[in-house]
Amino acid sequence: MVEYEYRVLSFGRETRRGDIRRELTEHAEYGHWELHRTRIYIGGVTRTWLRRRIIRARRAS
Repeated sequence: MVEYEYRVLSFGRETRRGDIRRELTEHAEYGHWELHRTRIYIGGVTRTWLRRRIIRARRAS
């Protein structure tokens, strides 16, 4: 079964879309995160969930 770890990023209404895109791109490139969900709430707060697969090393016997 595949396991994921999650990271939640929140951006205020004053944050520009280009800045949000740049931040998400950096997380994807350097941290191997993928976009899972984005919600825009009343008041303009944007909350984004990122996820990446957890790779577990197996013990050699």
